[in-house]
Amino acid sequence: MNRDLVFKLAVNDLKKRYAGSYLGLIWALVGPVVTVFMYWFVFERFFGQKAQLVSKGIDLPYVLYLTSGLVPWFFFSECMTQGAVALTEYTFLVKQVVFRIEMLPLVKCLAACFTHIFFIILMLVVSVLYGIFPGIFILQLFYYSFCTFMLSLGFAYLCSAITVFFRDLSQIINVLLQLGMWATPILWNINILGDKGILSFILKCNPLYYIVKGFRESVSGSTVFYEDVKGTLYFWCFTILLYIAGRFVFGRLKPRFADVM
Repeated sequence: MNRDLVFKLAVNDLKKRYAGSYLGLIWALVGPVVTVFMYWFVFERFFGQKAQLVSKGIDLPYVLYLTSGLVPWFFFSECMTQGAVALTEYTFLVKQVVFRIEMLPLVKCLAACFTHIFFIILMLVVSVLYGIFPGIFILQLFYYSFCTFMLSLGFAYLCSAITVFFRDLSQIINVLLQLGMWATPILWNINILGDKGILSFILKCNPLYYIVKGFRESVSGSTVFYEDVKGTLYFWCFTILLYIAGRFVFGRLKPRFADVM
């Protein structure tokens, strides 16, 4: 696969979304920043959320607890929404025999990385302002970002292939993402459910729980990722199987893409 071509397509894809607007790529950042501010204002100022337990008795200021959960969520949700329409947006490329259309879901996920880097920097700035310095634990953010990327890529291959034949899937994904943000402990602390409840167990089976928890523990400097052996094994087994399934479905449906479009 041509890496230079993938990178150029990813940059062009990001630029294309905001072509013609005066602020351009700034609009990709404004929406999520406003969302973070809104949730922080409502939950901390109105409902009195002050700090949230992360790991080993360490409390994070609620704004940082919230931001470190939303940063990977924004990355994942953008990969999902954009990845699902990767083929339908580039119909002219899908119909070209010589073009490797396997690049397109990858291009969408890679384009999401650019805004993700900005939000990681913003999260770290907030951390420093609150006097929390992650130290060497900051390196784990690269690992958990890679986890998010691979999980999203598996979904992108699967959903982009199905969307060609079932266009409503992209709208269904938007609805599921709204539900998923509340099912993932981003705005609230999962510890309120206890450790042994069936609901707590189900929510922890969500692979995004592993990523969100990892981001928070990296910012707080409380836990090294390999300490959670069961969680790490479960996440990568789920992600690898999802990726294999996504590529399998993509490969089986690929010969019919050009006919349907």
